[in-house]
Amino acid sequence: MMDKQNTTATEPVRVLIVEDDMVDRMACRRAFRAAGAYALLEAETGQQGLELALSGQVDCVLLDYNLPDLTGLEFLASLAKLAGGEGAAPPVMMLTGADSATVAAEAMRRGARDYLVKDTDGRYLELLPAGIERMLREQRLRLDKQQAETRFRTLVEQIHAVSYVAGTGACGALQYVSPQIRMLLGYTPEEWLADSGLLRARMHPDDRDAAWAEVCACRSAARALRVEYRLLPRGGGELWVRDQADPVPGPNGPVLQGILIDISASKAAEQALRQSQDELRRLGAHQERIKEEERKRIAQEIHDELGGLLTGIRAYILVAQERAVAAGSTPEPLLADTADLVQSAIETVRRVITDLRPSVLDQLGVWAALEWYADQVALRAGLRCVCRIDAQAAALELDADRSTMLFRIVQEALTNVVRHAQATQATIDVACEPGALRLTVSDNGKGIAAEGLLSRESWGILGMHERSRSFGGQLAITGGPDGTVLMLRLPLEENQDDG
Repeated sequence: MMDKQNTTATEPVRVLIVEDDMVDRMACRRAFRAAGAYALLEAETGQQGLELALSGQVDCVLLDYNLPDLTGLEFLASLAKLAGGEGAAPPVMMLTGADSATVAAEAMRRGARDYLVKDTDGRYLELLPAGIERMLREQRLRLDKQQAETRFRTLVEQIHAVSYVAGTGACGALQYVSPQIRMLLGYTPEEWLADSGLLRARMHPDDRDAAWAEVCACRSAARALRVEYRLLPRGGGELWVRDQADPVPGPNGPVLQGILIDISASKAAEQALRQSQDELRRLGAHQERIKEEERKRIAQEIHDELGGLLTGIRAYILVAQERAVAAGSTPEPLLADTADLVQSAIETVRRVITDLRPSVLDQLGVWAALEWYADQVALRAGLRCVCRIDAQAAALELDADRSTMLFRIVQEALTNVVRHAQATQATIDVACEPGALRLTVSDNGKGIAAEGLLSRESWGILGMHERSRSFGGQLAITGGPDGTVLMLRLPLEENQDDG
């Protein structure tokens, strides 16, 4: 029917006149003939009019209210029933008597598109062509809108998500939900729309308050919605959804047009990835602990075995030199050279032991170890290295694992300063803040480049990040023309005591 109604300027408008009065039919013919291209069909009874109206040969119907076999209202009811749906029948303009305003209103309610009052002077005839054109134009617009809505609904119902439209304002109730709601949650669209509290009721108890508050706030303020939560399907279990909607213009103000996307698979993959990362992190932390224990063991063995052996050798050499002097002879020069070599070996052993595991860390704690290491860096590298630890931080007693982590991060940071920064000064600052310890290592060098921070080959930086994450720490490194700053924020456990 729609194609037949999309007439062009070269095709006459086909008007069916359903009128039992011959004089009135003739008057209508004259009015249409004077107006231009109209093809007229006529019927004297309501039954004849129905047959022609449903034949597909007409674009619109001009209907008189009083017919021999039917009233105009009965004609409209029969036409709607026989056509089988809105838009399937041609539009109808009702002709009523001068005192039939009530009838005209009822006719419009039953499906008439327009009406004209038949006045005794016949002035309504002058309005017929324009009225018909207006009615057909409105019909075309209505059908175009229906087509667009049908295409949109078909498209919406083909996507793998639940589409919906919700009102805005204080009473932002659902206005439409797509059939996919049955597949997702086991409810029909009619059930979902009938119960305004069903969405909240099917939210997971742990997510309900926060998610529902966000949904209501976005509907009330007509603003975009972006929220993720769990829903409980009718058949049991739970699934994750992403609820996202945007405000769009509606016939009575803005509405929220949105979709519910099942993201359970991606959430499961995300959880598996997070679990894998946690396991790798725990494995890395375990390996670090093993490494530190091994370093400690090796350092102790070197100290006890090799250090003791070298010290004994040097003692023997010194005794031999003293005996030679006591006997009145000149000590062998090679003995003096050997003593110097042994002393160098002893110093090398001490340095290796310190690099493996500084004894000050185990004997005096991390704060003394940091001050000692700053002095060592200043002595070896020739740069000014300052270590400042505030009184509140110094009073903290950190466990061995956290102490080792802090020391190794500072060690790696200062090693990078010495190797790459071209700095003349480095500073270590340790301070307390609410619920956390803040460690800062800064220098006045050339500043680390952005690509150095992003490079996956910067193993030292990656190692510092992993060490801090093992204890819930947050480590950030920034570089600029004034140098590089490393900042670590380490959460403090409640059971860690002040000194």
